[in-house]
Amino acid sequence: MAASLSHRGPDDQGVWTDPYTGLALGHRRLAILDLSPQGHQPMESTDGRFVLVFNGEIYNFANLKHALEQAGHSFRGHSDTEVMVEAFSEWGLVPTLRRAVGMFAFALWDRRARCLHLGRDRAGEKPLYYGWSGNVFLFGSELKALRAHCWWRARIDRGALALLTRYGYVPGPHSIYEGISKLAPGNVLTLTESQVGMRESAAPEPYWELGPIAEARAAYRFSGTAAEADEWLHSLLLESVRLQMVADVPLGAFLSGGIDSSLIVALMQAQSAWRVKTFSIGFQQADFDEAPRAKAVARHLGTDHTEYYVEPGELEQLIPELARVYDEPLADPSQIPTVLLCRLAATQVKVSLSGDAGDELFGGYDHYRKTQKLWSSLRRIPASVRKGCAEHLRNLCHGGLERVSKPGRLRQLLNRATNLSDILETSTDRQLFQMQLSPNREASSWLKDGEEPPSPFYTAATWERLPDLLDRMMWLDFVTYLPDDILVKVDRAAMAASLETRIPMLDHRVIEFAWSLPASFKQKRDRSKWPLRKILYRYLPRSLVERRKMGFAAPIGDWLRGPLRDWAEQMLDVARLRREGFFQPARVRQRWSEHLQMKRDWAQGLWHVLMFQSWLDEQHRAPVIPDAYALQAG
Repeated sequence: MAASLSHRGPDDQGVWTDPYTGLALGHRRLAILDLSPQGHQPMESTDGRFVLVFNGEIYNFANLKHALEQAGHSFRGHSDTEVMVEAFSEWGLVPTLRRAVGMFAFALWDRRARCLHLGRDRAGEKPLYYGWSGNVFLFGSELKALRAHCWWRARIDRGALALLTRYGYVPGPHSIYEGISKLAPGNVLTLTESQVGMRESAAPEPYWELGPIAEARAAYRFSGTAAEADEWLHSLLLESVRLQMVADVPLGAFLSGGIDSSLIVALMQAQSAWRVKTFSIGFQQADFDEAPRAKAVARHLGTDHTEYYVEPGELEQLIPELARVYDEPLADPSQIPTVLLCRLAATQVKVSLSGDAGDELFGGYDHYRKTQKLWSSLRRIPASVRKGCAEHLRNLCHGGLERVSKPGRLRQLLNRATNLSDILETSTDRQLFQMQLSPNREASSWLKDGEEPPSPFYTAATWERLPDLLDRMMWLDFVTYLPDDILVKVDRAAMAASLETRIPMLDHRVIEFAWSLPASFKQKRDRSKWPLRKILYRYLPRSLVERRKMGFAAPIGDWLRGPLRDWAEQMLDVARLRREGFFQPARVRQRWSEHLQMKRDWAQGLWHVLMFQSWLDEQHRAPVIPDAYALQAG
């Protein structure tokens, strides 16, 4: 199991077993702090009570270590893992986690209490899967570690597949396999020795949860001025970046030239005695090439910048590798440049800082503004009128689409009108926002069977308690899209290249302060992320800051009609689809044909299906046969 994760930790390996309990802990080490053997894991506390396997970094480990030394603890080395295992011994599990600033997933065995604790960081930067396979309780950083166990049994969770087909990723706590869950961010799962005998476990318990924090901050907003908020945020970000630059190995940063990554790099360079190494990826297609703006930012800040322009065809060649890198199906096209960027950075550094999470914390996504504008208009129209208009428009469009057989301007207008009818039919702001988050709204029509299980998308409690629509949308993205798409995309791509990524904006003190700010502080004059912009103005001229947000919009639709057509044909072979029994072969083939003929753009739905099919191929090579019945791995 540990060997399957060698890419996450190529520097060392270790195994610890308790023959009386039947517990085995395996670890692969990516050495970042204390490169000596003193950082070897699994690691025991000096009093012998705890055994720890730990993935991640504790950024305030020096302060925690000082407090422990004051309490009488002595240390063999200077790794943050040793600090954590001694902290658990001194302060206990939850008090230690609440003191810690960092990203992590861990397994902690308590010899005295005879129980196993699994824990995950507040935002979900580091992954942790767990569940029962037969009579064995398995856990690990990636699903491939669980599949490596000789008693592994694999069954596809069709409900999770329905979620994947709609959203392009599998929202937690679900995984693509039945009976295997993702531990929720900010949670601890405790499994006692007696529970193992009964093949059961208690529900995870949160030690940190954004919902109550967001509700409390909404009730008691930051009471100072906007300028005072900017100063406070600036100091918090400087401190977070400073702590995350501590490493005993080469360190750098991703730089796209956007607001978030440029700000993180600016704060790094302001506190660094050397030129910070920065990395960006360039593309031949000008529509989503951010390399020139990243180069301009790097030049102004004085970083040691490396850019790599992807050759034509290179992206397409990478696509069959994605299933191996991501281990659980993920259909976010931005995973493609993320993999290439991590590979580039790993040639020079072992740690790279990232600007992720600025959108979720400071209202940066375009779909926030779109939803706000749409709902502001829709709420003025009586629901009965909206529903009647939607039904009439849908019938009109359906008849029109049947008569228009060729692609063109009229078909585009009819498709847009169909989308408008869906929007008109929404009755709440939550339904409208969920529609914006669903790239493939007709997900159920692609599937042979499988209903979407409950998830935070359908949990209204926190949504309804937050007073502002912007807060509601940011909260939902933070607990779904961020941990299960964005952070998965970055973690797996980086770890596949044996590169550690760190995200300063996910310091929980930054998160909690951001949630204390009113929406009027975050959005101003149709500009999002206003506090981040104002801080960045101190380091860059406005001409470099105020440019159109780009992001990576891969031309998936064109690729499927062009260089990826043969690969897609193999994945969507009708005999294969019928044999596997997950999708409706006739429906998938009809939409594939319509897409090739440019009658309708089915790129997003097809991409979700293709990423699952590619993942299925990878599992067959593993081998695990994911079908309606259980089979043992080879």
